[in-house]
Amino acid sequence: MILTGAAITEAVRTGDIVVDPFDSARVNPNSYNYRLGAEIHEVVTSGEAVPAARHVPLVPHEGRCLLRKGHLYLGHTLERIGSRRYVTSLIGRSSIGRLGLFVQLSADLGHQGAVHRWTLELLPAMDIYVYPGQVIGQVSFWNIQGVPAPYAGWYGRHDVPMPSKLHTPPTRTEESP
Repeated sequence: MILTGAAITEAVRTGDIVVDPFDSARVNPNSYNYRLGAEIHEVVTSGEAVPAARHVPLVPHEGRCLLRKGHLYLGHTLERIGSRRYVTSLIGRSSIGRLGLFVQLSADLGHQGAVHRWTLELLPAMDIYVYPGQVIGQVSFWNIQGVPAPYAGWYGRHDVPMPSKLHTPPTRTEESP
């Protein structure tokens, strides 16, 4: 079951949910509005059959970054978000989608136990400016059912935009449960 805004606020107060910094003005009926962090990287591919990707940091100009139509960018939440008790689900806001920026199209489900600044997938359908600190998405929290298995993976240990490790050979630590 999804937590209501009042339940999210109470869980932040008791420490069952981390949203840091927390602003009660960004609480919705069933979610919390998160903001875009300062680091944004463009994912640039080599153009080969199996493209190698590199991540080029964007440098804000006059406090904003221009995202180009059809390019993929990785950003992060300004807030540290997560819970040892609940599962998170991060999505974009409909108002941002209506401007042509799609946020978290493929990886919206977080894991119980992960508390960090989340990497955000940013895909603009048209050129659009974004501003570090702007409200860009929302996070909801869900009760779990069954025996908890908290997340202890690699992505949950970072507070900056993290590239995919799909083409990277796993280390011993990542292979073990």
